[in-house]
Amino acid sequence: MTSALITGATAGIGAAFARRLAADGHDVVLVARDVDRLREQATELHDRHGVEAEVLPADLADDAGIAAVEARLADTKRPVDLLVNNAGFGNKGRFLDVAMADELRMLKVHCEAVLRLTAAATATMRERRRGGVVNVASVAAFVPRGTYGASKSWVVQFTQGAARDLSGSGVRLMALCPGFVRTEFHQRAGMGTDNIPGWMWLDADKVVAEALADLARGRTLSVPDPRYKALMGVVKLAPRGLLGGVSSRAGRKFGPK
Repeated sequence: MTSALITGATAGIGAAFARRLAADGHDVVLVARDVDRLREQATELHDRHGVEAEVLPADLADDAGIAAVEARLADTKRPVDLLVNNAGFGNKGRFLDVAMADELRMLKVHCEAVLRLTAAATATMRERRRGGVVNVASVAAFVPRGTYGASKSWVVQFTQGAARDLSGSGVRLMALCPGFVRTEFHQRAGMGTDNIPGWMWLDADKVVAEALADLARGRTLSVPDPRYKALMGVVKLAPRGLLGGVSSRAGRKFGPK
């Protein structure tokens, strides 16, 4: 792979992907809403690693923003070899306490943008018979947790289904499902994190390292860290009604990711 496009690239897991891929010698296309942060990040990656760092400002809650990234992914003269669909956010509050406009915006970013950008990227990748897509979901995909969990569950199901359909094409797809990661995610959503046990926190750079290793292994689902792998094993055995109550309380207390 020679070029990677990362959405939500200026912070958290997206920034960690950009750092790691640039350090490995890949050119990067950085997508986010904040132009100033994008330019600062691009300059740093270029100066530190000697790679080309392209800036693409886009709001993926907007059709024009999605279309701009689709067009970049479809550009066969500047092919993208790895797409990381990382852009996302959380809404604080229970169902009906969150404005419907915010719920729909979440679905636009987490589902529609992921669908459209994955399609744009894999269409050209299939022609070249190589490429990869990492769609960032969450362990919230596996428990009943409102619109956030439902949207991330869609990401997992969509990604694994598309991976099956593209099997043998040279294109790899994987859903990445981290737990709590030290990013700006909760702060932006206005969620407190003081009560989250220390052992539940993951480091973004380590999450990315494990994700890329799993992608290289051909896995379609990556749950970073043995602690969360063990938790997901428990989740599979627990009654759905019990999970619903626990995840609802934890979501209000901790936030969705």
